[in-house]
Amino acid sequence: MPFFRLAALVAALFFAAPLGVDAQQAERSVRVGILGAGTPAGTDRNIQAFRQRLRELGWIEGQNLVLDLRFADNKYDRLPGLAADIVALKPDVFFSVAAAATVAAAGATATIPIVFEMLGDALSLGIVSNLARPGRNVTGVSGFSPELGGKRLELIREIVPGARQVAVLSNRDNPATAPIVRAIETAAQRLPVQLDLVDVRTPDQLANAFKEMAQRRPGAFLLVADPMLFSQSQRVVEIAARYRLPGVYEQRLFVDQGGLISYGQFVDERFQQAAVYVDRILRGAKPADLPIERPTKFELVINLKTAKALGLTIPQSVLLRADEVIR
Repeated sequence: MPFFRLAALVAALFFAAPLGVDAQQAERSVRVGILGAGTPAGTDRNIQAFRQRLRELGWIEGQNLVLDLRFADNKYDRLPGLAADIVALKPDVFFSVAAAATVAAAGATATIPIVFEMLGDALSLGIVSNLARPGRNVTGVSGFSPELGGKRLELIREIVPGARQVAVLSNRDNPATAPIVRAIETAAQRLPVQLDLVDVRTPDQLANAFKEMAQRRPGAFLLVADPMLFSQSQRVVEIAARYRLPGVYEQRLFVDQGGLISYGQFVDERFQQAAVYVDRILRGAKPADLPIERPTKFELVINLKTAKALGLTIPQSVLLRADEVIR
Protein backbone atom coordinates (compact mmCIF):
# COMPACT_ATOMS: atom_id res chain seq x y z
CA MET A 1 0.00 0.00 0.00
CA PRO A 2 2.71 2.55 0.84
CA PHE A 3 4.32 1.83 -2.54
CA PHE A 4 1.11 2.61 -4.43
CA ARG A 5 0.53 5.74 -2.37
CA LEU A 6 4.08 6.87 -3.12
CA ALA A 7 3.63 6.19 -6.84
CA ALA A 8 0.37 8.14 -6.88
CA LEU A 9 2.02 11.06 -5.11
CA VAL A 10 4.93 11.10 -7.59
CA ALA A 11 2.52 10.99 -10.54
CA ALA A 12 0.46 13.83 -9.11
CA LEU A 13 3.54 15.95 -8.64
CA PHE A 14 4.77 15.11 -12.14
CA PHE A 15 1.58 16.20 -13.87
CA ALA A 16 0.96 19.18 -11.59
CA ALA A 17 4.44 20.67 -12.04
CA PRO A 18 3.94 22.16 -15.52
CA LEU A 19 0.65 23.69 -14.46
CA GLY A 20 2.33 25.21 -11.43
CA VAL A 21 5.12 26.66 -13.56
CA ASP A 22 2.59 28.09 -16.01
CA ALA A 23 0.64 29.64 -13.17
CA GLN A 24 3.78 31.23 -11.79
CA GLN A 25 4.68 32.58 -15.24
CA ALA A 26 1.19 34.04 -15.57
CA GLU A 27 1.53 35.66 -12.15
CA ARG A 28 4.84 37.22 -13.17
CA SER A 29 3.41 38.72 -16.38
CA VAL A 30 2.89 42.48 -16.26
CA ARG A 31 0.84 44.74 -18.52
CA VAL A 32 1.98 48.11 -19.85
CA GLY A 33 -0.50 50.30 -21.70
CA ILE A 34 1.00 52.68 -24.28
CA LEU A 35 -0.83 55.76 -25.56
CA GLY A 36 0.64 57.79 -28.41
CA ALA A 37 -0.66 61.06 -29.83
CA GLY A 38 0.87 60.38 -33.25
CA THR A 39 0.76 57.46 -35.66
CA PRO A 40 2.17 53.92 -35.25
CA ALA A 41 4.53 54.48 -38.20
CA GLY A 42 5.73 57.83 -36.89
CA THR A 43 6.43 56.38 -33.43
CA ASP A 44 7.72 52.93 -34.44
CA ARG A 45 11.45 53.62 -34.01
CA ASN A 46 10.83 55.21 -30.61
CA ILE A 47 8.70 52.32 -29.37
CA GLN A 48 11.35 49.86 -30.57
CA ALA A 49 13.96 51.69 -28.46
CA PHE A 50 11.56 51.46 -25.50
CA ARG A 51 10.97 47.73 -26.11
CA GLN A 52 14.68 47.02 -26.47
CA ARG A 53 15.53 48.70 -23.16
CA LEU A 54 12.75 46.77 -21.42
CA ARG A 55 14.19 43.53 -22.83
CA GLU A 56 17.61 44.45 -21.48
CA LEU A 57 15.98 44.97 -18.09
CA GLY A 58 14.35 41.54 -18.18
CA TRP A 59 10.84 42.31 -19.48
CA ILE A 60 10.12 40.28 -22.61
CA GLU A 61 6.89 40.26 -24.59
CA GLY A 62 5.28 36.84 -24.70
CA GLN A 63 7.08 35.76 -21.52
CA ASN A 64 6.49 38.20 -18.70
CA LEU A 65 5.29 41.34 -20.50
CA VAL A 66 2.15 42.38 -22.37
CA LEU A 67 2.08 45.69 -24.26
CA ASP A 68 -1.25 47.28 -25.21
CA LEU A 69 -0.74 50.06 -27.77
CA ARG A 70 -3.21 52.78 -28.74
CA PHE A 71 -2.52 55.68 -31.14
CA ALA A 72 -4.62 58.77 -31.82
CA ASP A 73 -3.25 59.14 -35.39
CA ASN A 74 -2.70 62.87 -34.79
CA LYS A 75 -6.37 63.39 -33.82
CA TYR A 76 -5.88 64.72 -30.33
CA ASP A 77 -9.60 64.77 -29.53
CA ARG A 78 -9.47 60.94 -29.57
CA LEU A 79 -6.95 60.79 -26.74
CA PRO A 80 -9.34 60.91 -23.73
CA GLY A 81 -11.33 57.97 -25.11
CA LEU A 82 -8.20 55.96 -25.86
CA ALA A 83 -6.82 56.72 -22.40
CA ALA A 84 -10.07 55.40 -20.88
CA ASP A 85 -9.69 52.23 -22.99
CA ILE A 86 -6.21 51.63 -21.57
CA VAL A 87 -7.35 52.28 -18.00
CA ALA A 88 -10.10 49.67 -18.48
CA LEU A 89 -7.38 47.08 -19.21
CA LYS A 90 -5.95 47.72 -15.71
CA PRO A 91 -2.29 47.96 -16.74
CA ASP A 92 0.47 47.85 -14.15
CA VAL A 93 1.98 50.96 -15.77
CA PHE A 94 0.55 53.49 -18.25
CA PHE A 95 3.19 54.85 -20.70
CA SER A 96 2.17 58.04 -22.53
CA VAL A 97 4.01 59.41 -25.56
CA ALA A 98 3.80 63.19 -26.17
CA ALA A 99 2.30 65.96 -24.07
CA ALA A 100 -1.28 65.63 -25.36
CA ALA A 101 -1.28 61.91 -24.56
CA THR A 102 0.11 62.58 -21.09
CA VAL A 103 -2.59 65.15 -20.32
CA ALA A 104 -5.20 62.58 -21.38
CA ALA A 105 -3.59 59.82 -19.31
CA ALA A 106 -3.41 62.00 -16.20
CA GLY A 107 -7.07 62.90 -16.68
CA ALA A 108 -8.07 59.24 -17.00
CA THR A 109 -6.51 57.85 -13.81
CA ALA A 110 -5.19 59.10 -10.49
CA THR A 111 -4.10 55.65 -9.30
CA ILE A 112 -2.40 53.72 -12.13
CA PRO A 113 1.29 54.71 -12.33
CA ILE A 114 1.97 56.87 -15.41
CA VAL A 115 5.38 57.24 -17.06
CA PHE A 116 5.51 59.86 -19.80
CA GLU A 117 7.86 60.81 -22.60
CA MET A 118 7.35 64.27 -24.04
CA LEU A 119 9.20 67.32 -25.27
CA GLY A 120 6.99 69.75 -23.39
CA ASP A 121 7.55 71.07 -19.88
CA ALA A 122 5.63 68.97 -17.33
CA LEU A 123 5.59 71.87 -14.87
CA SER A 124 4.08 74.47 -17.19
CA LEU A 125 1.49 71.93 -18.34
CA GLY A 126 0.42 71.33 -14.74
CA ILE A 127 1.10 67.59 -14.98
CA VAL A 128 3.42 67.71 -11.95
CA SER A 129 3.99 70.39 -9.33
CA ASN A 130 7.61 69.54 -8.56
CA LEU A 131 10.33 68.10 -10.81
CA ALA A 132 12.33 66.55 -7.98
CA ARG A 133 9.36 64.89 -6.29
CA PRO A 134 6.30 64.74 -8.57
CA GLY A 135 4.15 63.72 -5.59
CA ARG A 136 1.40 61.91 -7.49
CA ASN A 137 1.00 58.96 -9.88
CA VAL A 138 2.90 60.62 -12.74
CA THR A 139 6.60 60.80 -13.59
CA GLY A 140 8.73 60.48 -16.72
CA VAL A 141 11.08 62.16 -19.15
CA SER A 142 10.48 65.79 -20.05
CA GLY A 143 12.36 67.63 -22.77
CA PHE A 144 13.82 71.11 -22.95
CA SER A 145 11.59 72.31 -25.76
CA PRO A 146 10.74 75.75 -24.30
CA GLU A 147 14.39 76.51 -23.55
CA LEU A 148 15.69 75.05 -26.82
CA GLY A 149 13.16 77.01 -28.87
CA GLY A 150 15.05 80.20 -28.08
CA LYS A 151 18.38 78.57 -28.96
CA ARG A 152 17.06 77.52 -32.37
CA LEU A 153 16.03 81.10 -33.01
CA GLU A 154 19.58 82.19 -32.19
CA LEU A 155 20.83 79.61 -34.71
CA ILE A 156 18.70 81.21 -37.40
CA ARG A 157 20.29 84.59 -36.72
CA GLU A 158 23.73 82.98 -37.07
CA ILE A 159 23.08 81.21 -40.37
CA VAL A 160 20.82 83.91 -41.87
CA PRO A 161 22.23 87.14 -40.35
CA GLY A 162 19.85 89.32 -42.34
CA ALA A 163 16.73 87.58 -41.05
CA ARG A 164 14.55 90.17 -39.35
CA GLN A 165 11.37 88.14 -39.63
CA VAL A 166 11.09 84.46 -38.73
CA ALA A 167 8.02 82.27 -39.16
CA VAL A 168 7.10 79.84 -36.37
CA LEU A 169 5.20 76.78 -37.56
CA SER A 170 3.26 75.05 -34.78
CA ASN A 171 0.15 73.07 -33.89
CA ARG A 172 -1.90 75.01 -31.33
CA ASP A 173 -3.97 71.89 -30.58
CA ASN A 174 -0.91 70.50 -28.81
CA PRO A 175 -0.89 71.65 -25.14
CA ALA A 176 2.93 71.74 -25.19
CA THR A 177 2.98 74.39 -27.93
CA ALA A 178 2.04 77.48 -25.91
CA PRO A 179 4.99 77.47 -23.45
CA ILE A 180 7.42 76.75 -26.29
CA VAL A 181 6.11 79.68 -28.33
CA ARG A 182 6.31 81.96 -25.26
CA ALA A 183 10.00 81.06 -24.87
CA ILE A 184 10.61 81.80 -28.56
CA GLU A 185 8.81 85.15 -28.20
CA THR A 186 11.06 86.06 -25.26
CA ALA A 187 14.16 85.21 -27.30
CA ALA A 188 12.81 87.19 -30.26
CA GLN A 189 12.55 90.36 -28.15
CA ARG A 190 16.16 90.00 -27.10
CA LEU A 191 17.62 89.47 -30.58
CA PRO A 192 15.42 91.34 -31.86
CA VAL A 193 13.40 89.37 -34.42
CA GLN A 194 9.82 89.78 -35.59
CA LEU A 195 7.84 86.54 -35.43
CA ASP A 196 5.14 85.34 -37.79
CA LEU A 197 3.13 82.67 -35.91
CA VAL A 198 1.62 80.09 -38.26
CA ASP A 199 -0.87 77.56 -36.88
CA VAL A 200 -1.19 74.16 -38.60
CA ARG A 201 -3.54 71.66 -36.95
CA THR A 202 -4.02 69.06 -39.67
CA PRO A 203 -1.78 67.73 -42.46
CA ASP A 204 -4.03 69.13 -45.19
CA GLN A 205 -3.35 72.67 -43.90
CA LEU A 206 0.39 72.42 -44.50
CA ALA A 207 0.54 73.45 -48.17
CA ASN A 208 -1.60 76.56 -47.70
CA ALA A 209 0.26 77.52 -44.52
CA PHE A 210 3.60 77.47 -46.33
CA LYS A 211 2.14 79.40 -49.27
CA GLU A 212 0.88 82.20 -47.02
CA MET A 213 4.08 82.12 -44.98
CA ALA A 214 6.25 82.46 -48.10
CA GLN A 215 4.21 85.43 -49.33
CA ARG A 216 5.28 87.33 -46.21
CA ARG A 217 8.91 86.53 -47.11
CA PRO A 218 10.44 85.46 -43.75
CA GLY A 219 14.20 84.99 -43.56
CA ALA A 220 13.65 81.47 -42.22
CA PHE A 221 11.18 79.38 -40.26
CA LEU A 222 11.29 77.40 -37.03
CA LEU A 223 9.19 74.28 -36.53
CA VAL A 224 7.80 73.64 -33.04
CA ALA A 225 7.84 70.02 -31.82
CA ASP A 226 4.56 68.19 -32.45
CA PRO A 227 3.69 64.55 -33.32
CA MET A 228 1.48 65.58 -36.24
CA LEU A 229 4.19 67.79 -37.75
CA PHE A 230 6.81 65.10 -37.14
CA SER A 231 4.64 62.61 -39.05
CA GLN A 232 4.67 65.04 -42.00
CA SER A 233 8.44 65.56 -41.95
CA GLN A 234 9.04 64.60 -45.59
CA ARG A 235 6.25 66.90 -46.84
CA VAL A 236 7.48 69.75 -44.65
CA VAL A 237 11.00 69.46 -46.05
CA GLU A 238 9.76 69.22 -49.65
CA ILE A 239 7.46 72.24 -49.37
CA ALA A 240 10.16 74.27 -47.63
CA ALA A 241 12.56 73.47 -50.49
CA ARG A 242 9.94 74.51 -53.06
CA TYR A 243 9.64 77.95 -51.43
CA ARG A 244 13.40 78.10 -50.68
CA LEU A 245 12.78 78.63 -46.97
CA PRO A 246 15.58 77.73 -44.52
CA GLY A 247 14.18 75.70 -41.63
CA VAL A 248 15.43 74.86 -38.14
CA TYR A 249 13.93 71.74 -36.57
CA GLU A 250 13.64 69.86 -33.29
CA GLN A 251 14.68 66.44 -34.63
CA ARG A 252 17.41 65.32 -37.02
CA LEU A 253 14.76 63.29 -38.88
CA PHE A 254 14.03 66.44 -40.91
CA VAL A 255 17.69 67.05 -41.74
CA ASP A 256 18.19 63.44 -42.83
CA GLN A 257 15.31 64.00 -45.25
CA GLY A 258 16.77 67.25 -46.63
CA GLY A 259 16.01 69.91 -44.02
CA LEU A 260 18.66 72.50 -43.18
CA ILE A 261 19.46 72.28 -39.46
CA SER A 262 18.20 70.49 -36.34
CA TYR A 263 19.08 71.00 -32.71
CA GLY A 264 17.56 68.82 -30.02
CA GLN A 265 17.71 65.76 -27.85
CA PHE A 266 18.62 62.22 -28.85
CA VAL A 267 15.18 60.67 -29.25
CA ASP A 268 16.26 57.11 -28.38
CA GLU A 269 17.75 58.31 -25.09
CA ARG A 270 14.39 59.69 -23.92
CA PHE A 271 12.54 56.43 -24.63
CA GLN A 272 15.26 54.37 -23.00
CA GLN A 273 15.06 56.56 -19.90
CA ALA A 274 11.28 56.07 -19.85
CA ALA A 275 11.75 52.28 -20.02
CA VAL A 276 14.05 52.42 -16.99
CA TYR A 277 11.32 54.22 -15.01
CA VAL A 278 8.73 51.64 -16.10
CA ASP A 279 11.08 48.93 -14.86
CA ARG A 280 11.61 50.64 -11.51
CA ILE A 281 7.87 51.02 -10.96
CA LEU A 282 7.23 47.39 -11.88
CA ARG A 283 9.78 46.47 -9.22
CA GLY A 284 8.05 48.50 -6.53
CA ALA A 285 9.09 52.15 -6.88
CA LYS A 286 6.41 54.85 -6.60
CA PRO A 287 6.07 57.51 -9.35
CA ALA A 288 5.76 60.19 -6.65
CA ASP A 289 9.33 59.46 -5.55
CA LEU A 290 10.94 59.38 -9.02
CA PRO A 291 12.19 62.81 -10.18
CA ILE A 292 11.33 64.00 -13.67
CA GLU A 293 14.24 63.01 -15.91
CA ARG A 294 15.77 65.50 -18.32
CA PRO A 295 17.82 64.55 -21.41
CA THR A 296 21.57 64.95 -21.04
CA LYS A 297 22.63 64.76 -24.69
CA PHE A 298 21.85 67.21 -27.48
CA GLU A 299 22.89 67.16 -31.10
CA LEU A 300 23.32 69.79 -33.78
CA VAL A 301 23.01 68.38 -37.31
CA ILE A 302 23.59 70.44 -40.47
CA ASN A 303 22.81 69.54 -44.08
CA LEU A 304 25.39 71.34 -46.23
CA LYS A 305 23.79 70.11 -49.46
CA THR A 306 20.60 71.92 -48.48
CA ALA A 307 22.53 75.02 -47.44
CA LYS A 308 24.18 75.12 -50.88
CA ALA A 309 20.82 74.70 -52.63
CA LEU A 310 19.49 77.65 -50.61
CA GLY A 311 22.56 79.78 -51.38
CA LEU A 312 23.59 79.88 -47.70
CA THR A 313 27.10 79.74 -46.29
CA ILE A 314 27.09 78.18 -42.84
CA PRO A 315 29.54 80.08 -40.58
CA GLN A 316 32.58 78.12 -39.45
CA SER A 317 31.64 78.84 -35.84
CA VAL A 318 28.40 76.89 -36.34
CA LEU A 319 30.06 74.05 -38.28
CA LEU A 320 32.59 73.55 -35.48
CA ARG A 321 29.75 73.05 -32.98
CA ALA A 322 27.95 70.49 -35.14
CA ASP A 323 27.75 66.87 -34.06
CA GLU A 324 27.24 65.83 -37.66
CA VAL A 325 27.51 67.56 -41.04
CA ILE A 326 25.74 65.99 -44.02
CA ARG A 327 27.72 66.83 -47.16
